[in-house]
Amino acid sequence: MTKKTLNNVLPETVTSNVTGYRTLIERAYEELREDIVNGKLAPGTKLLIEHLKDRYQVGAGTLREALTRLLSDALVIAEGQRGFKVAPITTEELVDITQLRVTIETQALRDSIRQGDAQWRKQLKQSYEIISQFEQPLHPAQAKEWEQANTNFHTALLAACTSPWTLRVLHQLTQNGERYRRYAIGLQSERDVHSEHELIFNAAMEGNEARAALALEAHIRATPELLIKTIQNGVNVFHQNHN
Repeated sequence: MTKKTLNNVLPETVTSNVTGYRTLIERAYEELREDIVNGKLAPGTKLLIEHLKDRYQVGAGTLREALTRLLSDALVIAEGQRGFKVAPITTEELVDITQLRVTIETQALRDSIRQGDAQWRKQLKQSYEIISQFEQPLHPAQAKEWEQANTNFHTALLAACTSPWTLRVLHQLTQNGERYRRYAIGLQSERDVHSEHELIFNAAMEGNEARAALALEAHIRATPELLIKTIQNGVNVFHQNHN
């Protein structure tokens, strides 16, 4: 039965309740996801329904639906009959995500540049101008807003890619990589993220797929290199307080 048919046979109060329930699930999902990504719910934290009900002001059923979505995002793991906990965060996972992104995303960018038209270049330019507003300089307090602009910029870069499955896989890799980027934003470094984006943008706009792919690879590898170097220097980055 389609949604349109369902709305025709159910009373208005019922369809309103269904919509409201979905809205609650979406809100709980977004709030839980943000708290996981920014470290307020630390890696390995047990996600007890009774405690979360009070924290997010929703019912147990709503929380389970939201946690199931996070499970499919690989941000939460199930513990059999013992419930859920925040997925661990490790340098090994970071290296794995990074290598996959380099392999898949650079090829997707090459395809997107080859297929891109005037509308693609227009949208890419708009997304670049927006992200530039957050990067001169980039402040940790604006991490969430920058992350959305960053997602939009990378999405615009790959928008003309002809493989829907490639884009689906990259979406999940990017979502999980966001956890690591949040930890990296607050670290002191000489990295110039805006210059990295500028190199990728200029090469893409010029249609130089080889130079764009090289710039994108360097950009993707910069975050894990910074985090791993910091950890090797004795700073336990993933256990810092992000509350």
